Amino acid sequence: MRGRQTVRDMVLSMLAVGVVVFVGYLFIPHSGGDGVHVVDYRSALASAKRAAPYPVLGPQGLSGEWRATSVEYKKDAKGHAVWHLGFVTPSGLYAAVEQSNAGRDEVIAAVVTGAKPDGNASVAGQDWQRYQGDPYRGLAAQTGSATTVITGTASYDELSQLAQSLK
Repeated sequence: MRGRQTVRDMVLSMLAVGVVVFVGYLFIPHSGGDGVHVVDYRSALASAKRAAPYPVLGPQGLSGEWRATSVEYKKDAKGHAVWHLGFVTPSGLYAAVEQSNAGRDEVIAAVVTGAKPDGNASVAGQDWQRYQGDPYRGLAAQTGSATTVITGTASYDELSQLAQSLK
């Protein structure tokens, strides 16, 4: 008789623990999103515009479907001013604005691995050179004393949308 009572007590204890775990599961918030951590880049953009030796470009007028995920302004090991602003695009791919006062070829090689020329594009009246790499592609233009590259896994169309928004 004692053995049956012990088994019954264990089953009741496990059932009580299960109920507590289930109730906790129901009331603890769960992430229903896609895991994208959105950042506010506006203050970093304003700071970079004050500090950089070239006109730093940032997007204006992009839809809310463009979600900024990374932002950085720094001096690289060679002392070049480097601006980076990364996004998840409306199609869920990656696109970024990369600017530097390093040499054009150096900037392109740094942000579009294996870059090969892939034609030209006109975006908002400005000529951009297209580059195809692996896995990124890019649009590159000289903007004042800086090289600007719009790069990512996004399509050339989405990269062009980002380039067009730059002010």
